[in-house]
Amino acid sequence: MENLKDRWQARVPEFWKKVQKVGIIAGVIGGALLTAPISLPATIITGATYLVVIGTTTATLSQLTKE
Repeated sequence: MENLKDRWQARVPEFWKKVQKVGIIAGVIGGALLTAPISLPATIITGATYLVVIGTTTATLSQLTKE
């Protein structure tokens, strides 16, 4: 558990910072689609759910990389 804490606080390489930003953007787009005040087709809702899951996973895992 201490190793995980050290990795979380360590400096993130530039490449992984960019990957992290892409993951955050994907998650935000998915979240916006899921909370849209209009009725969307089931395919869009499913895709938005995948965007949220992939975005948050990508952002979290890229934070755990270190130099």
